[in-house]
Amino acid sequence: MWLGNGLSAIGNQMTNFAVALQVYTITHSAIAVGAVGLATGIPAVLFGLLGGTLIDAVDRRKLVLLTSSLLTLVSTAFAIQAYAELNQVWLLYLLVAIEATIGSVNGPARRTFIPRLLPPDQITAGAALTMLSMHSALIAGPALAGVIAAAWGLKVCYLIDVLTFAAALYGIARLPSMVPEGTKARPGFKAVGAALKFIRGNKVITGSFLADMNATILGAPFALFPAINEAHFGGSPQTLGLLTTAIAVGGVLGSGLSGPVGHITRQGRAMLIGGAVWGAGLIGFGLAQNFALALAMLVIAGTADVICVVLRTTMVQVTTPDEFRGRVSAAEMVVGAACPQLGNFRAGAIGSLASPAISVVTGGIATIAGSALLGLFLPAFARYRAK
Repeated sequence: MWLGNGLSAIGNQMTNFAVALQVYTITHSAIAVGAVGLATGIPAVLFGLLGGTLIDAVDRRKLVLLTSSLLTLVSTAFAIQAYAELNQVWLLYLLVAIEATIGSVNGPARRTFIPRLLPPDQITAGAALTMLSMHSALIAGPALAGVIAAAWGLKVCYLIDVLTFAAALYGIARLPSMVPEGTKARPGFKAVGAALKFIRGNKVITGSFLADMNATILGAPFALFPAINEAHFGGSPQTLGLLTTAIAVGGVLGSGLSGPVGHITRQGRAMLIGGAVWGAGLIGFGLAQNFALALAMLVIAGTADVICVVLRTTMVQVTTPDEFRGRVSAAEMVVGAACPQLGNFRAGAIGSLASPAISVVTGGIATIAGSALLGLFLPAFARYRAK
């Protein structure tokens, strides 16, 4: 499963790269690229929690097989529009929104697999391996996509994504049954309300979600990469791919620190510190005029980011009973997937009104301030000790 998902993730990152570059090529607008984030974030917010109730009611393995098959069809549609040279921004937004709607069920359902396949003392390592796979894909996907787009065009990037889904489907098909333990949820708004009540009563989960929202809504810089690349670093697809890759290199480095991270006892405080380091890295990137320095700042930011995600995943999974795991994972998906996209729209809007560099720097400053305020007003989260 891990290898199959990792290969498919490379294809998915190639599609993400291709969509952003295609939208920017058509419009030459940072806010138009940021709107891709809205097309991803809004469906995740609208359908994520409701989809979580379905995850807690059915065999999660069968559900992921279905949603992954549907995502394969969406990737095929991306490839078809590219080969047909339609170049319609509205169509790209529509396909992104459909993909995000299906993903709002697929992603949280996948998250429930780790605590069912691993003992509690290996969940941190499992979360780190998951992040290692994701960030390795962030390295390989955009880097390959930049080279392929320059040589053969974006359509080949979309096609490769379609082909890599076979590996993910094979990995999922080999899993055992994943029927929820405990009381099964009845899909609907009542089950959503029960999950929200549980989350609100758990200060650890609430704090980890708010810390992640602070870092992503206020700091996410990805929508600005095409504009910054064009303004400061020549504008080639290869350099654009390296900007995204630098974040992922930091992610791989952070994943490799899962041993020391697993020994952290005050995980809430560590997550807040990591959020502040993420913000500082973004400030350095926004101020950098040298390409190598810009990449180094993004590596630092990426390292801090993945450590925060590993800590969040560990805290959430350890403190959530299996009967709520699908719904809490869906809420985590809303925070972890939708909020960065909303942050990308924020970044694109500020970048269009002021400048891309100003947008990145002010976002980093706001993230540091937000981490400090969370530590001040959520002392129970900052003091949380892992058992």
